Amino acid sequence: SSYLFTLPVRGSEGLYMVNGPPSFTESTAFHRDSGKNCKAVAFSKDGSLFAWCNGEKVNIVNVTSAELLRSFDLPKAVCLEFSPKNNVLATWQAYTTAKDGTAGVPNLQLHDVKTGKCLKAFIQKKMQNWCPCWADDESVCARNVNNEVHFFENNNFNTIANKLHLQKVNDFVLSPGAQPTKVAVYVPGSKGAPSFVRLYQYPNFGDPQSALANKSFFKADKVTMLWNKKATAVLVIASTEVDKTGASYYGEQTLHYIATNGESAVVQLPKNGPIYDVVWNPNSVEFCAVYGFMPAKATVFNLKCDPVFDFGTGPRNAAYYSPHGHILVLAGFGNLRGQMEVWDVKNYKLISKPVASDSTFFAWCPDGEHIVTATCAPRLRVSNGYKIWHYTGSLLHTYEVPPNEEMWQVSWQPFLDGVFPAKAVKYQAVPSELPSAEPKPAQAYRPPALRNKPVTSSKLHEDEPPQNMKPQSGSSDKPLSKTALKNQRKHEAKKAAKQEAKADANQESAQSSASQNAPRSAVPVVTSGDPEVDKKIKNLKKKLKAIEQLKEQAAAGKQLEKNQLEKIQKETALLQELEDLELGL
Repeated sequence: SSYLFTLPVRGSEGLYMVNGPPSFTESTAFHRDSGKNCKAVAFSKDGSLFAWCNGEKVNIVNVTSAELLRSFDLPKAVCLEFSPKNNVLATWQAYTTAKDGTAGVPNLQLHDVKTGKCLKAFIQKKMQNWCPCWADDESVCARNVNNEVHFFENNNFNTIANKLHLQKVNDFVLSPGAQPTKVAVYVPGSKGAPSFVRLYQYPNFGDPQSALANKSFFKADKVTMLWNKKATAVLVIASTEVDKTGASYYGEQTLHYIATNGESAVVQLPKNGPIYDVVWNPNSVEFCAVYGFMPAKATVFNLKCDPVFDFGTGPRNAAYYSPHGHILVLAGFGNLRGQMEVWDVKNYKLISKPVASDSTFFAWCPDGEHIVTATCAPRLRVSNGYKIWHYTGSLLHTYEVPPNEEMWQVSWQPFLDGVFPAKAVKYQAVPSELPSAEPKPAQAYRPPALRNKPVTSSKLHEDEPPQNMKPQSGSSDKPLSKTALKNQRKHEAKKAAKQEAKADANQESAQSSASQNAPRSAVPVVTSGDPEVDKKIKNLKKKLKAIEQLKEQAAAGKQLEKNQLEKIQKETALLQELEDLELGL
């Protein structure tokens, strides 16, 4: 068959499979499960098995033949996952205690896929991190139990083969790929002691000296740990729940690099503000960070944590490398408008800039050519559906659910690495039956007083252009000392301030020259002919300017005083008064 893969779609219309490009028809092999109660779906890592729960049973089918392989009576299951080599299906349901307060039945179950029997059941109260983690060859499986990590070997769950016991292990991640298995663990700080992330090689957990690497930091309420594919390094995003400086309601984030050879560093991000996303290139030698107050910066770093390429600034909060690592998509989803920038990261050239408005989901197809974007409930309840794109910007297929229906999830069938060979990057948009998806440009909001006046373009910030950061040959390669860096930053800040002042002056002179060159017949805006009225107008404008400044401070996260908040509330009345005066009412 020409299509190689399927996409399951789960929502209020039930669960069904769609054939991938180029056909995009519903699969006839997989019978649609029309119940409205499908809580979860899961593919095996190689994409050969598919499981779902429908409020009655958990079913496993062979994806190619759609033959039903197993069915378990688990009406309450809400989470499913296959082990990496398809030997085990893990299921989870909410934990309930018995009426008399005694312990409930174990709610995390591990089923043998081949025989259907239950290998082991555990009590797992939290839904977060409910699923045990396996090494890719299933030789080791681990789960966090009461702040220590328990390890099982070769899917024998009746014996704990090893324990990793530290003060309080809050989270852990096993390394991907072949043996030996490595473990990254996070221990939160307490009573003035810092938090730390440590890397170990299984099963050497003896004393702290046996760790491969250790990095401690003070600013962390939660961390995200990301292994690269070759398991040589971990990136740690450490976040605090609140930003003590009040600069951001995202809390404060820092990015740390820890390598299994013991090296570690703080990644210096040249713009202040939240870290929205960090992703490893599948080649394991570069990573991309999207960070900084909007418009956000995006930068690719190497393993020395030096910037290699800077994409400048733009409306973006997410980054996605293609499976082969040749292409990087920077996107602005969620509260941004869905603009995507598709970059060739071998040559750092922009390939396309498609727009997927209202997207809540993005995923590369394992073929490295296609992309799905989707608008799903509960994040957005209206106009749910999905779109399939080619990375060159062509929209190939689009589906929107009927009114009053919802779509909850769509995903690609996975494939193992190497199934799809890497192809040369194309720049020419591939042909499509569909018209190109040019979104209607949204009109900026204009207050009533300005609606019939000419539009003046006022951009809050000029976007910074992309730039190559690789040291040019011949330039001194020496890293700057701390003081040199500080001075350079000061110099840049001064320069920026000067430019800003210049821009403001230019704008003001442009405005005054415009009023001088106005033809005589046009009524000069500046005076009303009545000095009393002019004085009032001037005062009103002064008050409104002060309110604008307060609003900007509030937007930047400053706590305003009561009287300042009251001032802001008077804005509408003042605007009305100004309009009345200017119109001579």
